[in-house]
Amino acid sequence: MTRWSLDDLNRRLVRYADLIPCRTAFVDTKTPGSTEKENFTIIGPGVSENADQHVHIAEKHGFNIGGARQPFGCINSQHSHDTAEVFVVHSGRWRLLFGPNREDGSIEVGPGDVMSAPTHMFRGFEKIDDGKGFIFFVLGQDDPGKVVWAPAVLEAAAENGMRLARGGRLIDTSQGDYVLKDVELEDVADADKLASLKTPPLEKLRECVVVYGSAVANPQSALAGDGVEEAGVIVPQRTSDRFEPGPITGWWPHDFNLRQLTLQSGAFVPRHSRREVEVLFVHEGVLEVGWEDGSIVMGPGDTMTVPVGLPHSFRNTSSARTVVFVVRGTENPSLPTFN
Repeated sequence: MTRWSLDDLNRRLVRYADLIPCRTAFVDTKTPGSTEKENFTIIGPGVSENADQHVHIAEKHGFNIGGARQPFGCINSQHSHDTAEVFVVHSGRWRLLFGPNREDGSIEVGPGDVMSAPTHMFRGFEKIDDGKGFIFFVLGQDDPGKVVWAPAVLEAAAENGMRLARGGRLIDTSQGDYVLKDVELEDVADADKLASLKTPPLEKLRECVVVYGSAVANPQSALAGDGVEEAGVIVPQRTSDRFEPGPITGWWPHDFNLRQLTLQSGAFVPRHSRREVEVLFVHEGVLEVGWEDGSIVMGPGDTMTVPVGLPHSFRNTSSARTVVFVVRGTENPSLPTFN
């Protein structure tokens, strides 16, 4: 059996305080209203258009983990994804905006709320309360592709010197007398493409939201115990670890499950291992992850990827409850093995 040292596991931990942002990740970087956003790639390459974007953990997981931090009024422009995009709000209040020109309605979300945005539709988001806020993202597949921008976004970007080469490579023409030579630019979505990215009805999109505190604990969860609850948030199908579909199932592939694990003060999950990838994101409280050769204490905003097959335990070492969002690889996770 592989032995995992403290150094090994620390390399699989990304603390919130150590996140390295990119302020020039996307084509709207210099568009007024979007200049203050910070983008993060935590696990996997994400969808950044800037080769200088720092990737914290490059190991393939079958999905990508990222984040965005924005101040009041800052907008992440209208775009569409080819794979799943899940928003987990860590802090702040946000407005999710739908349609190529934000004309198809909006949904407001706050700390702990989750939305899975359907593929092949335009969405954007803006921070709507004071101070900075942070959203944790899960993107489907190892290669989530590149985003499709609404035509108005590309037009505004070009007016501010930012262009996209074919394949999604960012070009900054704002400095000096830059001339585009031998560069094939990315196509702007035409009428047929826009029609294929039609926004579902707003009431349908509301089915893709789970308000914090509304997820129902599953008493059949293998992790459930004294002071410990696990609730499904995104469960596309009935799973081998005894979860029924919902509350978010989606009519598009996710390729993962999202769960909410809650531990009351002092609660403990005995040592167990899993057959699939497991990524932990601490939303509130403190979580101690222990294994044979050490332990790590995680705090709010910290992300950790647990090695497949590693026997590990969870403990809430604080006097308040701990809430952790857990991404489990595959749409059909197996039961854990208790060691």
